Amino acid sequence: MEYTSDRDRAATYLDAATAAPLHPVARQALLAALEDGWADPDRLYAGARRARQLLDAAHGAVAEVLGVRPDEVTFTPSGTAAVHSAILGGLAGRRRAGTRLVHSAIEHSAVLHAAALHGDAAEVGVDRLGRLDLDAWRAAVAAPEVALAALISASHEVGTVQPVAEAARACADAGVPLMVDAAQSLGHTGVPAGWSLLTGSARKWGGPPGVGLLVVRKGVRWLAPYPGDDRHRPRPVGALDLPAVVAAAASLRAVAASAAAEAARLSALVERVRSRVAASVPDVEVVGDPVQRLPHLVTFSCLYVDGEALLHALDAAGFAVSSGSSCTASTLRPSHVLEAMGVLSHGNVRVSLHRGTTEAEVERFLDVLPGIVGELRAAAGVSGL
Repeated sequence: MEYTSDRDRAATYLDAATAAPLHPVARQALLAALEDGWADPDRLYAGARRARQLLDAAHGAVAEVLGVRPDEVTFTPSGTAAVHSAILGGLAGRRRAGTRLVHSAIEHSAVLHAAALHGDAAEVGVDRLGRLDLDAWRAAVAAPEVALAALISASHEVGTVQPVAEAARACADAGVPLMVDAAQSLGHTGVPAGWSLLTGSARKWGGPPGVGLLVVRKGVRWLAPYPGDDRHRPRPVGALDLPAVVAAAASLRAVAASAAAEAARLSALVERVRSRVAASVPDVEVVGDPVQRLPHLVTFSCLYVDGEALLHALDAAGFAVSSGSSCTASTLRPSHVLEAMGVLSHGNVRVSLHRGTTEAEVERFLDVLPGIVGELRAAAGVSGL
C-alpha cells in the first residue's frame, strides 16, 4: 500500500470564504513594503515619511474601489476588530438617540458577540432562503430608542445576498445609521449605497490575514469604545502591520478590476455544484437563494451524515472544505444561520471557490462526493437511500 502524506498530497482548496489564497499582487506589494514600510508612519524622520506615503496610498486605493473619501477609511488588525469598532463605536456615538441595536438573525458571530456585550438588541428574522424579512426590519428600525442597525451584505454561510438597498432606505426613513458587514462581498460583488458604516476583511479577497477594514462616512456620529486621546475618529488599536495593509489595498484594487469576469466564471461553477449535488446525492438540501447569491459560494446539507466525519473524509480525498454549521460533538447545536433559516443542518458542507479554482477540480469534487456520502451512511448503518 502506497503511503501519501498530507504534505505530499496536492489538496484542492475550496474554502475561500474563510480565507482566499494570497493574491499575486498582494505578495508582490507585501515584499516591496517590507523594504521601506516598517517605520512608524506617525513619526517625522525620512523613513517614517515614506511609511506615511505608503499608508496614504493604501487609503486612497481602498477609497477609490469603494467610492468613498480616503479619510473615511481605517485599517484595523482584523475583520472582527473592524466589526466590533463599528458597532460599539456607532452605538456610543448615538447614545443620545437611543441604545437599541437592530440586526438580522444571520449576522456573523462578531456582530452577535458585540450585540451580547452591548445588551440592548433586537433580532430580525429571515426566510428559508436566508433573505431578510424586510417588513419586520422596517418595523424594528422605526421603533423608539434605536441607535444603530447592522446587516450583513451576503451570508458567509449560505451565500444569500441581502437586500441592502431596501434595508438602507428603511434606516434612512427612520434616521438610523446602517452598518454593513461586507466581508464576503468585497472583491466579489458591489455593495449598494446607503450605508453609514462598512467593514471588511482582507483575507477574504486575497489579501494577507491580520488586516480589517472600517469605513465611517462623514457626518456619522462615532465614538471610540476603546481608551484613547482621539475618540471621535476611528484609529487602529495598537500599531498597524503596514506592509500587510499595503498588500491588502493593492490586492483589493486588483480583484475589483477583474471582479465581473471572475464572478461570471465562478458563478457558472457554483451553479454546476448546486445542480449536480442535488441530482447525485440522495436526501440532500442545497441551501440559500439560488439566484440572489454570491458568485463563489454554495452550501448543502446531507441527511444521515455526521458533518465532521464528512469534512474529514473529503479532506482525506484531497478537498479542503468547511461547514456552514457550527454543530460539534461538544455543543450539539447547529449554526445559528441555518437554524434561523429553518433548513437541514446535518452533514453540512460549504464550498467556496477562488481565482485559482479550476473546472477540473470542481468536476473531481462532484465525482467523489456521492461515493463518500454513501460510504459514511453505510458505516452509520443507514441503508435504502
